[in-house]
Amino acid sequence: MFENLSDKLDRAFKVLKGQGSITEINVAETMKEIRKALLDADVNYKTAKTFTDDVRTKALGENVLTSISPGQLLTKLMNDELTALMGGTTAELDLKPSPTIILIAGLNGAGKTTFTGKLANYLKTQKGKKPLLVADDIYRPAAITQLQVLGEQVGIPVYANPESKDPIAIAREGIAQAKQNGNNVVIIDTAGRLSIDEAMMVEIEQVKAAVNPHEILFVVDAMTGQDAVNTAKVFNDRLDFTGVVLTKLDGDTRGGAALSIKSVVNKPIKFIGTGEKMEALDVFHPDRMASRILGMGDVVSLVERAQQQFDEKEAAELQKKIRKNKFDFNDFYSQIQQIKKMGNMKDLMGMIPGVGKMMKDVEVSDDAFKGIEAIIQSMTPKEKENPDLINPSRRNRIAKGSGTDLQEVNRLMKQFEDMRKVMKQMSNPAAMANMMRRMPKM
Repeated sequence: MFENLSDKLDRAFKVLKGQGSITEINVAETMKEIRKALLDADVNYKTAKTFTDDVRTKALGENVLTSISPGQLLTKLMNDELTALMGGTTAELDLKPSPTIILIAGLNGAGKTTFTGKLANYLKTQKGKKPLLVADDIYRPAAITQLQVLGEQVGIPVYANPESKDPIAIAREGIAQAKQNGNNVVIIDTAGRLSIDEAMMVEIEQVKAAVNPHEILFVVDAMTGQDAVNTAKVFNDRLDFTGVVLTKLDGDTRGGAALSIKSVVNKPIKFIGTGEKMEALDVFHPDRMASRILGMGDVVSLVERAQQQFDEKEAAELQKKIRKNKFDFNDFYSQIQQIKKMGNMKDLMGMIPGVGKMMKDVEVSDDAFKGIEAIIQSMTPKEKENPDLINPSRRNRIAKGSGTDLQEVNRLMKQFEDMRKVMKQMSNPAAMANMMRRMPKM
């Protein structure tokens, strides 16, 4: 995400990061390039102009010209201003009322129903809530079935009344059932509608008036850029929603919607969709996104994703095995499964500072571990538990059984042994201290 924008901003900064004198003209030229980069990213023109004017004024006021590191100082200013542009602080859902009623609105094809399932899963697994989904889309064929399938996937009940053609009645019935069954969050998935369809717009206003939701989340496809922002403005004038959800952000290399929407509708982005899996939903953090746009990574989000998959008991057992040098292919396979649950591999690597730029022209498939998994699955239980048993003849058999070649098996064995050595060293405090002492010389 934001790949093109990050690349262009990096090029714009080069004039200030390079050698030579820094002048007011250089700063103005850089701001011109940044404005062009923002417009190319489909950022609203007024937003782009105001943004670069503010950065330029603050840059000159912060004595960038006389700074020891003008490029770094300007990068910091850009980071601060990008953070402010996207909302400044993280906007949390208001989950205090019980049951909390959340109304989901948006256009056809924006990913509302999928987001509804993801949100329910997030509230259940991350917030300890007991949600109920309400299938209130009475127009789209199979919309009710889709929500029921998603609800089954994440273990969350769905209220539906396929016989009814009254979305207001269905919403009320869903809330009544939630109260009866002790569900403390009700998420109502409404039909997709166009802002030019007056009858449909009136209908969702009536649903809002009937259920009096605590949160109204407007779902937009980030890949539609300025169209998403303009649509959000029209819907906000009618619904006065509480937050925006940007879906398909993993496919948006421009980022115009994310950068423009807060300044145009003055409503925060609350969530972003980053993939098709039910876990591929992130709370939107303006400061972290600004850092990623400027190529500085997002280690905090990376750690949070890892913690979500972290099993404390399993980690303690693994630590014991590492200390005894008993880490085996069963453990390795288990770690791969946890990494896969964290999300798209290229997205994860982009969170590591500096790696995003290195990976911008590299395609990383979601099946990146497929060959490794096949090799491990072709081993016998004894071989997985005791990798030292795997001699040349066994390697040949494993290669044939996994549909790979001997070279790939040998490469995996070498990487596995290297990893075991590093793990062994890291589990030894004395060896770790020695390594830290050698770091400055290295």
